Amino acid sequence: MLFNSYAFILLFLPLTALGFFLVARWGKGFGAGWLALCSLFFYGWWDYRYLGLLLLSICGNYLAGHYIAHRPGSPAGKRMLTVAVVANLLLLGYYKYADFFISSSNALFATEWPLLGIILPIGISFFTFTQIAFLVDAYVGKVTEYRFVYYLLFVTYFPHLIAGPVLHHKEMMPQFDEDKNYRPHAENIAIGLTIFAIGLAKKVLIADNLAGYASPVFQPQAGNPSLFIAWGGVLAYTFQLYFDFSGYSDMAIGLSRLFGVRLPLNFASPYKAANIVEFWRRWHMTLSRFLRDYLYIPLGGNRCGKIRQQANLLLTMLLGGLWHGAGWNFVIWGGLHGLFLVINHAWQTFAGRLPALLPASLARVVAIALTFVCVVFAWVYFRAPDLPTANRLVIGMLGGFGAALPDSIVGLLGPAKPLLGHLGITTYLGGGSVFLETWVTVAVAALIAFCTPNTQEIMGRFDPALSEAERQPQRSSPYLLWGPNRRAALALGLLFSAGMLALSRPTEFLYFQF
Repeated sequence: MLFNSYAFILLFLPLTALGFFLVARWGKGFGAGWLALCSLFFYGWWDYRYLGLLLLSICGNYLAGHYIAHRPGSPAGKRMLTVAVVANLLLLGYYKYADFFISSSNALFATEWPLLGIILPIGISFFTFTQIAFLVDAYVGKVTEYRFVYYLLFVTYFPHLIAGPVLHHKEMMPQFDEDKNYRPHAENIAIGLTIFAIGLAKKVLIADNLAGYASPVFQPQAGNPSLFIAWGGVLAYTFQLYFDFSGYSDMAIGLSRLFGVRLPLNFASPYKAANIVEFWRRWHMTLSRFLRDYLYIPLGGNRCGKIRQQANLLLTMLLGGLWHGAGWNFVIWGGLHGLFLVINHAWQTFAGRLPALLPASLARVVAIALTFVCVVFAWVYFRAPDLPTANRLVIGMLGGFGAALPDSIVGLLGPAKPLLGHLGITTYLGGGSVFLETWVTVAVAALIAFCTPNTQEIMGRFDPALSEAERQPQRSSPYLLWGPNRRAALALGLLFSAGMLALSRPTEFLYFQF
């Protein structure tokens, strides 16, 4: 069941919310149980056959965590932690990576092992990482809530179950035990519906419309793209993924707020980042937090010298790339970001000794542009179905296949046409309308991404989500800040109506595949 579907918006969500507040009158345990059952139904809608796997994982981790939490820091607790984490990783590895390792072995060693044809259970990466975090928190003594119904809800909670955010036990359990969250509040409903409507609009009005301009250049049979074709398609995907994941993150936060529960912030205008470190503090923030706390720091972090620190960064990002998908293209994507991080840390050390060469405001614009270009090149490997396609696109983006414009576009340049020949830009027949639509759509998406406040800034006065970052002062125009008034209600109604009218063909969120 998709957040962006009539079945979810008109049936599942109203029935779940109404039932929750009615059943919760009998007690918090009943309310939590109802929400957990609805979440299991939500998951089973995809494929009921994997409900057993999900429940087995939940029960096993709950028992292991309960055992560990009563023996924090002890050798017995550590042994159980090791066994439980290994079991989780083996389960994830079997479903997500078995065929990848078999096909890689066949390619490297000329073996002929048959593929297993395993279907990836949706959301397995997210509920596995959520539970690993729970086990580690139990070992260090951060777990204080042991009721199974709350743990069941913690893992299955439908706003985050399929594509995150990755939750911490300590930040959710107090909210599940809060009396006021089991009663309807007009403020929560208004804030939640507003954030949900903004997310829905990002998904169906922007991301889905960009998809048609991105997909053609990533087809293996697409041929060698010239400079502008390659950049147009790759930028279309760059902003498609941005608004798709931003839309999902908003919808998840909005849905959860209807029940009075604040999810951790997972997306904060990452393309406005001035370096790659800042990018990862803004993109998929809870995954970055998980990789930092449960992989990078245990590996030694920055405590073991510069060389070890860079090696830890590279390994963390390589594994982070592999987490996103079982393919060498994801390994390369993670490796590129690891390399970017290493270079960024080295540059920060070196640049601190240099005098300022540019005014601070201009230097930040240059830094944002450079960071964005690096991220765009890496996205090619993230999206491409295979390495030859990705390499072909990168060559095209670097001008290796020449630069050409549709003749209809060139005809609009008038006296400037001779300049194109001096620049090595040729022309081709047809395709002018598609070319123009692609670049206009990309330009509009870029304008929204770079020049408008994000959802958290628009809703900032009402603390819509949990965030590790210190709240920044609002710099947005007062007209862009949300408030409970008629103007906001009208804007919300128009936005939600436009989103609902665009739901004739709902599409999956891109992060569902991970």
